Amino acid sequence: MSATATAVQQDAFRTFSEIEGLIQRFEAKTLPRAEWTHQAHLAVACWYLVCHPEAEAIRRIRSGILAYNEAHGVITTKERGYHETMTLFWAKMIRHFLSSSTLDCSLVTLFNELLARYDDKNLPFTYYSRSLLLSWEARSDWVAPDIRPLP
Repeated sequence: MSATATAVQQDAFRTFSEIEGLIQRFEAKTLPRAEWTHQAHLAVACWYLVCHPEAEAIRRIRSGILAYNEAHGVITTKERGYHETMTLFWAKMIRHFLSSSTLDCSLVTLFNELLARYDDKNLPFTYYSRSLLLSWEARSDWVAPDIRPLP
């Protein structure tokens, strides 16, 4: 087993209450910045995509991240802060994961499978060139992949 897989398992959710607590702290903007990890981003996005129609989920993901960032003093610049293409990339990947999942398991199992599958936060670079994904255009608006299409 790889170190990455071990890290995912160590950070995986054990109970529904842990997932629910993450969502509540995110929405209340009380989640410490140190806990706003790649895995937390995935879990929040998955929660909204499971609980709401896609357009509403995307709206909630976007507005939630923007509000969380504002509450924690994170200003969007060319190098950091909210990134529209990354947000929509991960939402599309999670939507694909959900559509290809059997969904006859617990939410804890579903979330942990998602975290294991998409643990590599550099995955977008297999779809996007670095120059395109790190551009201001991609940070501020959705841009389509330039290396290969999304599934």
